[in-house]
Amino acid sequence: MTIKKLNHPPRILLSDKTEQELAPKISEILGPDGYVRVTAKQMHEGTADADFCFVSRDITGGSTKHKITPETQYVYDALRGSKALQWVHIHSAGVDRQIFLDLMARGVTVTSSSGASAGVVAQTALTGLLALARRFPQLAAAQRAHAWEPFFKVGLPPELEGQTATIVGWGPIGQKLAAWLKAIGLNIIVVRQSAASTIPDTRVISFAEFNNILPETDWLLLACPLTAQTNNLVSATALNLMKHSAHIVNISRGAVIDEPAMIDALKNGRLAGAYLDVFAQEPLPTESPLWDMANVIATPHTAGFSDAILQRMAEKFLENLGHYARNETFINIARLA
Repeated sequence: MTIKKLNHPPRILLSDKTEQELAPKISEILGPDGYVRVTAKQMHEGTADADFCFVSRDITGGSTKHKITPETQYVYDALRGSKALQWVHIHSAGVDRQIFLDLMARGVTVTSSSGASAGVVAQTALTGLLALARRFPQLAAAQRAHAWEPFFKVGLPPELEGQTATIVGWGPIGQKLAAWLKAIGLNIIVVRQSAASTIPDTRVISFAEFNNILPETDWLLLACPLTAQTNNLVSATALNLMKHSAHIVNISRGAVIDEPAMIDALKNGRLAGAYLDVFAQEPLPTESPLWDMANVIATPHTAGFSDAILQRMAEKFLENLGHYARNETFINIARLA
């Protein structure tokens, strides 16, 4: 998909920070005609409109999908009110916030920064898996209690080599995880749209077969986008099919799992543990039992954070801006399910 070239310099909604950092590069990409920087304030006042927008990380700030700060809502409202808006690029890989779904529904092209954080997210997921496998949460609790508790007291952890990891999603994150887990010695099953897809030395199944492979899965790694197909994929029924010794690693979206059913399984020994970076409600409510479970590692949707991630997100926006300037197809185009 390409964006039709405008007959005027593109008007781009950018945050102050992004304008300061990217202005030279944007001008270089767009050439002599340049661009016009637009603010959300101008759009609210009716003195300007935007053709394009880069929703950078500082715009979403402390907002989550479920709790939007007034500052973020101010920008979202400007986008909703725009009559000229054609393209929005967002800093995240996921595009399931309601504002972006609504914009796509009215014909606005939305592109993501998929791939920008893949390496860091995959590293975080692998860290969570290894920490659970070696029972670091329990060892850390013993350390805080000044208690010398060797594994012999609580049972020896099983070795990872020879276990089976099922990876849902075959994007950059899933591919990196598969390579690393194979190197450790795990057997890999990948869940994709079609079982006809081939991956060397890897078993591939379709979503229709998902429940069938759960009884043989030791590690269920969720690295898929949230769609109608993946919403509540890990249902109560699915959880009941899993080994009691199995673990879940979720770095996709909280709604992929039936969270109450998972909590019940964790409480009652029908699931050994979980590393969770995403939740059904974010921020995770203070009363959630997940905070205090000894077999759970819970992190505040930070799997993709690093000191270089903002730059890589901006590079994805600039890459697509270059595609616009050359009348080329965009990358990472989001589509309504």
